[in-house]
Amino acid sequence: MMRLWRVLVAVFVLMWTVSQGAAAADWVGTWACGPQLTEPANLPPVPLAQATLRQFVHVTLGGSRVRVRLSNRFGTGPVEVRAAHLALPGAGGGGAITAATDRALAFHDAPAVTILPGAEVVSDPVAFDLPPLTNLAVTIQFGAISATSLNGHPGSRTTSFIQPGGAPAAETLPGAAKTAHWYILTGVEVMADAGAGAVAILGDSLTDGRGSTTDGNNRWPDCLARRLAVERATAGVAVLNLGIGGNGLFGGLGPPATARFERDVLSQAGVRWVIVFEGVNDIGAGRDAEAIVRAYGLLVRQARARNLRAYGAMLTPFAGHSYHSPAREAARQKVNDWIRSSGTFDAVIDFDAAARDPQAPGRLLRAYDSGDGLHLNPAGYQALADAVEVKLFGK
Repeated sequence: MMRLWRVLVAVFVLMWTVSQGAAAADWVGTWACGPQLTEPANLPPVPLAQATLRQFVHVTLGGSRVRVRLSNRFGTGPVEVRAAHLALPGAGGGGAITAATDRALAFHDAPAVTILPGAEVVSDPVAFDLPPLTNLAVTIQFGAISATSLNGHPGSRTTSFIQPGGAPAAETLPGAAKTAHWYILTGVEVMADAGAGAVAILGDSLTDGRGSTTDGNNRWPDCLARRLAVERATAGVAVLNLGIGGNGLFGGLGPPATARFERDVLSQAGVRWVIVFEGVNDIGAGRDAEAIVRAYGLLVRQARARNLRAYGAMLTPFAGHSYHSPAREAARQKVNDWIRSSGTFDAVIDFDAAARDPQAPGRLLRAYDSGDGLHLNPAGYQALADAVEVKLFGK
């Protein structure tokens, strides 16, 4: 009897150890973008069919096992992926990779996959030494793919390279066409240690980075990721930028934020916190403050149903932009007063105070204005990131 008891105890200890080991690591998004149907003006400059597309993304959290997400959600025809590779960038830029780091991806143990309309695929995990806060090259060789109906992200503010033919492992792509858009690629995830997590940001062009530097990775979410990485308590926090330029809570470019919140934000791997920074395009379209704050309440309830903490970012000034009018400024103030005082969000991030001119509170500080009265420049985006309290993302 004693021997049987010891065997049972040993089995229990083994099972507990295995379960703890399994719980010690999980997938966390390290980069993502908000997908949409690519508008005609933002389609690739040359066909993707029978071509190689090399895209660079700036990851936030590092890891040793990586997988990627490819999407055909907005496509109307199948996307044939003949090969897909990961690599670290090469010296000198220009679409070059470091050949020694190149790794081929697989999809259910096969090198190729066809993504049906409305679907997405996740690659098999691959061993890959991915440092934090670095650029990652994702190269896709296509077979057949629509020339006019593409899942994409127009506001990449990052140069992508398209070269006819199949060269996913090529160290350079000489003569490749260039474009500042992403296509098909929607996420990169890493196997992360216990305690790691992601903050997912729902936003419009101010989050997407209009006014930032192409290939500079100085959008405010990029700046926030760098702040979090140097703090011991938040070094395991990834930042996912789900901003879409022109997006609104109820309309605008891309799916409305209220419609895409579940898919783009709440469903991200490892998400633990959400920042909502949407509404200025709705005010510009004439929506009243009451509708906007009702939408905020809906988003917060959805986040809490997933046991996520939801933070509200106050809307920044836009006097000098075509959106501006006394009535719309009053709506912005009303929305911000509600964010500040309603207690609906778990915390408030005061982007208004961070960006406004103290002498003219309806305007951006001149040093932060990109030139149109609405969008910030890199200094302004750094100021927004600096306004976020790091303690909001502590363990």
